[in-house]
Amino acid sequence: MTAADAAIEAVSTTPVLLVALDFDGTLAPLVDDPMTARMTPRARSAVDALAALPDTVVALVSGRSLGHLREIAEHDDASPVWIAASHGAQFWVPGAGGESTPDDAADLALRDRLQSAITEGVAHLTGVWIEPKEFGVGVHTRTADADTAREARAVADQLVAADAPEWRRRTGHDILEFAFRHEGKDSAVQHLRERAGATAVIFAGDDVTDEDALRTLGAGDLGIHVGTGDTAAALKVADIDGLVDVLEVVAHQRVSRAQ
Repeated sequence: MTAADAAIEAVSTTPVLLVALDFDGTLAPLVDDPMTARMTPRARSAVDALAALPDTVVALVSGRSLGHLREIAEHDDASPVWIAASHGAQFWVPGAGGESTPDDAADLALRDRLQSAITEGVAHLTGVWIEPKEFGVGVHTRTADADTAREARAVADQLVAADAPEWRRRTGHDILEFAFRHEGKDSAVQHLRERAGATAVIFAGDDVTDEDALRTLGAGDLGIHVGTGDTAAALKVADIDGLVDVLEVVAHQRVSRAQ
């Protein structure tokens, strides 16, 4: 048995398992129009199979806002899948729905002003798309050339530095985002672990912000990085199908354990 096989078996046979998964690039291919992203059929089947198992909690953990994440994940009110959206600033709980979060009127007003200012500031740039976020703003540059992307990021950085220097800045695959809330995927996974009473956690992601959560996993947990590049994850898989292969093994082993 390889070290990877042993790690997978260890988390698969834990009494209460939390499977926390990033969405874009992890379960769904990266696309030019973010709102057209959807899980691959195999990923959807793996998520559904795990969520149906006893003592197994499945959660989507994403920087997307709650409404957008539920839309692209095709997540309805009957779903058993938990959601941690906006990097853990928003939660949706099966059977209870969305949980309210404290909002500061001044922060929201500043968010609206900066969303408008950044949108206006990059309006002349081809291939740049501004995403209004619940607690900030995202600057997408997937369809922009390199020089245009640098200019768009510089415009956004200048505007935010002038009016909201304390906001949290994050980068990802062709996106720069800012938020007045400072939660991260690390705090999101910890919150989910406590709520689920999990004895072990699987967390999988593909992007820079996922490393926040991967670095906080403990002994007995399993971090999975999808794709290439440096990572704190113990296990690397090449692509979404590689992750699904692991999730299918986990589901099979948990079924066998229960029998």
